[in-house]
Amino acid sequence: MEQTIIRPATPADAGRLLEIYAYYVQHTAVSFEYEVPSLTEFEGRIRHTLTRYPYLIVQEGERILGYAYAGAFHPRAAFAWACEMTIYLDPAAHKKGLGRKLYEALEAELQRLGFLNLYACIACPEAEDEYLTNNSPAFHAHMGYVEIGRFHHCGYKFGRWYHMIWMEKLIGSHENGAALKVPAAWKPT
Repeated sequence: MEQTIIRPATPADAGRLLEIYAYYVQHTAVSFEYEVPSLTEFEGRIRHTLTRYPYLIVQEGERILGYAYAGAFHPRAAFAWACEMTIYLDPAAHKKGLGRKLYEALEAELQRLGFLNLYACIACPEAEDEYLTNNSPAFHAHMGYVEIGRFHHCGYKFGRWYHMIWMEKLIGSHENGAALKVPAAWKPT
């Protein structure tokens, strides 16, 4: 059995990460993108994220099986303690606990940096179909997220409309706001 490790992503990982992401763009409504981004664009996305937020991968042996990262919830200063979460796993790596390990590691890094609120923007079907199930909302609920908002029929892909939900998890105290420091930019430990 190969060892499972979680490590920081680098732009050099972009090819494999894009391969994982391309499946979701081409075959699912999990991502509302219609076209797979170029490798150059995807590398740029990774670089941009790494300037401020954690971007982690999970791998077994040398094989990358998934990735998760945080990003700005909103660009205005008052939202500095909130971030948006994203996770993608190779479809063959589902139901092995890797998503949980990856999210737990990402949440620990975000808590260490001083983030308080985590948000996930999730495509959600009115009725499950071949492009979208309720697995992502169920995963997030299992991880302690609660649904806080629903946008009806706001994403159109594969000739049908999908909902979008927002889920939230609080990972820190909001009691002493005056003493809060803006979360630090992430540096891999």
